[in-house]
Amino acid sequence: MHIPDIIIAIDGYSSTGKSSFARLIADEFGFLYLDSGALYRGVTLYAIENGLVSASDGIDVPALEKALATLDLHFEGRGSHCRTFMGDRCIEKDIRTLAVSGKVSPVAALPQVRDYVDRRLRELGKDKRVVLDGRDIGTTVFPDAELKIFMVADVDVRAMRRAAEMQAKGEDVSVGEVRRNLQERDYIDSHRKTSPLAKAPDAIILDNSRMTLQDQMIWLKDIVAGRFNTDVRD
Repeated sequence: MHIPDIIIAIDGYSSTGKSSFARLIADEFGFLYLDSGALYRGVTLYAIENGLVSASDGIDVPALEKALATLDLHFEGRGSHCRTFMGDRCIEKDIRTLAVSGKVSPVAALPQVRDYVDRRLRELGKDKRVVLDGRDIGTTVFPDAELKIFMVADVDVRAMRRAAEMQAKGEDVSVGEVRRNLQERDYIDSHRKTSPLAKAPDAIILDNSRMTLQDQMIWLKDIVAGRFNTDVRD
């Protein structure tokens, strides 16, 4: 199949399956996958491990800003095989814990952190043929992206999906606990001052509450075929 040189920007709420969908697109289209959420989670993991964020004292912003000058977060691999690294250390599993999930929204709301992640993403996506997911990809990071998708799903569906994923990895969490975390993150992400979560005017809404990944792929191929006049459907 022939896919034009485009940027596909996927935004949406937590646990709507943005990363899984983006990875599948990267595999199907041969694109580079850039997980913006993983970069924010990587910064959050660094802050937690280095005592820069706590429940009582909040975030040590000056110290974190200084650390960002030399923090090496990057990706290795492509598509579904893409992994997040901090220097030589693979942190893919560490950044998916509930501890990181509980702190990532306030850390990601910091302008210094958003600037760091945005710069990394723009550098990696400058040659196009990339798919990215996050919360402000189509509005702030790549406002000129050729295709923008905004993903939504019922909060109960999201909570069940996320809890099942975490339980499969051995974490002792309940659906109710995950649901509360998602609602808190939704509020923070939508109300932060810097690049709040919002649908770009030209983004297409994808509600995947009752869709499988393959259903979503069929939906996307129809969109690409119609918009770019190319046959990408099987």
